[in-house]
Amino acid sequence: MSFYVTTPIYYVNAAPHLGHAYTTIAADVMARHHRQRGEDVFFLTGTDEHGEPVALAAEAAGVTPRELADKNAERFKALAPVLNATNDFFIRTSDPEHVKAVQDVLTKVKDNGYVELGLYEGWYCPRCADFKSESEIVDGNRCPIHLIELTWEQEENYFFKLSAFQERLEALYAEQPGFVTPQSRYNEALSFIKSGLNDVSLTRGKLTWGVPVPWDEGHVFYVWFDALLNYYTALTYARPGEDLRDTFWPAQRHLIAKDILKFHTVFWPALLMAADLPLPENVFVHGYLLMEGHKMSKSLGNVLDPFEVIDKFGSDALRFYLLRDVSFGQDGSVSTEDFEKRYESELANDYGNLASRTIKMLLRYRDGDVPQVDLDPAIAAEFDGLVERVSELIGAGELTQALEEVWVRVRRLNAYVGEQEPWKLAKDEARTADLERTLATLAEGIRVVTVLLHAWIPDRADRLLAALGAGEIADDRAPALAIDTARFGAAPPTAVTDIDPLFPKQAPAPAA
Repeated sequence: MSFYVTTPIYYVNAAPHLGHAYTTIAADVMARHHRQRGEDVFFLTGTDEHGEPVALAAEAAGVTPRELADKNAERFKALAPVLNATNDFFIRTSDPEHVKAVQDVLTKVKDNGYVELGLYEGWYCPRCADFKSESEIVDGNRCPIHLIELTWEQEENYFFKLSAFQERLEALYAEQPGFVTPQSRYNEALSFIKSGLNDVSLTRGKLTWGVPVPWDEGHVFYVWFDALLNYYTALTYARPGEDLRDTFWPAQRHLIAKDILKFHTVFWPALLMAADLPLPENVFVHGYLLMEGHKMSKSLGNVLDPFEVIDKFGSDALRFYLLRDVSFGQDGSVSTEDFEKRYESELANDYGNLASRTIKMLLRYRDGDVPQVDLDPAIAAEFDGLVERVSELIGAGELTQALEEVWVRVRRLNAYVGEQEPWKLAKDEARTADLERTLATLAEGIRVVTVLLHAWIPDRADRLLAALGAGEIADDRAPALAIDTARFGAAPPTAVTDIDPLFPKQAPAPAA
């Protein structure tokens, strides 16, 4: 089986922030989990480099759009490895291969009769690169996302006949209720379609920073149609000499934030239909990370720097927090205070301390050897069906709920330590069997949850599995990470080695 997951491609008009990290981490969790399932995975991310937002930002910075794109694309490229994200390719929409493929696809759309020349008038947000309908305008005449005054634009453009796909899009949503998730976003997209579709600008005649229109050199393609095709065009050149479209297209999962819902859930499927291309299986629309009541945005100045967080706490801590504290798919507030609480209570205490205590007891009471005895059936029963449930939830894009399923077992293992009190069992020779069953059960329980947690906290999971005897783990397809080994009792450890604290507690800040 194959699994293709993408992030939206990120605008290069500013440096990356936590909101970008959020989507990339979510996609990586999915990619890693599907590799553990033995599937052929392709994970794509990249940068959206054309259009008016980039041109305006470049002008303000006193550089050319190409110079700005080159500078900020490198920042986004650097973000993925810092997040420990395992993307298979990083696309730039300024790549000549992408430009050529966009021209080919959109020429096909024209040849199929879905392009015509016309005059466009409307309220326009240059930062969104989007014309706004009356229902989308707030506070008199402002963009609901960037809160800036809209401008009235009038220009002759080539139009994409979106209106021709009204019935086909309604049929798509009726026949494939899982095309857009969660349900609230499906409803929103369908409502937009049912309100009546108008033809939309396919090209811009006033801009030069974009993909040239092959049939009219005075135009470039409107940035959204250039960008929306990246998920398809990347497969034509991501691996030199290979065409990956037969293997990975149509894609299984596209992750986007809700501010670009209209483009990905209405414009994009219509565009693919117009080009006679298969549609993706699912577009998952997540909410915003909020600070001070607003989406994190460089233009609003309310951002947290993921690089700073990682420098202090490590990438695993950030990955865990973003998908633990905010239910994936919904809006949610984030803060440094909440992050530090999660780190202390759950990563350092619940998980890190559980692992450390168990390993130290095995070293102290059994010289590091894990007793090869029957495991506690009561604990085993509480792990029944866990692999299937986690896989089901990740498959539905419910990453926070999947993480909670694993964390229920982490908390249960902690409670089990308190119930059995192995330090007391060790003092009573008559209860040697109870001690050995307890230690073996704890070691196996920790191994199981760690295999499942690998998608979220890969670095620390690898370290702990190595201490549990799994050896060096080269990648997500290592035998020790195979999803079938996450069944309780499937591969009990035989010996452990000492390990440094997985999530060291942070020293308090000095008093002012």
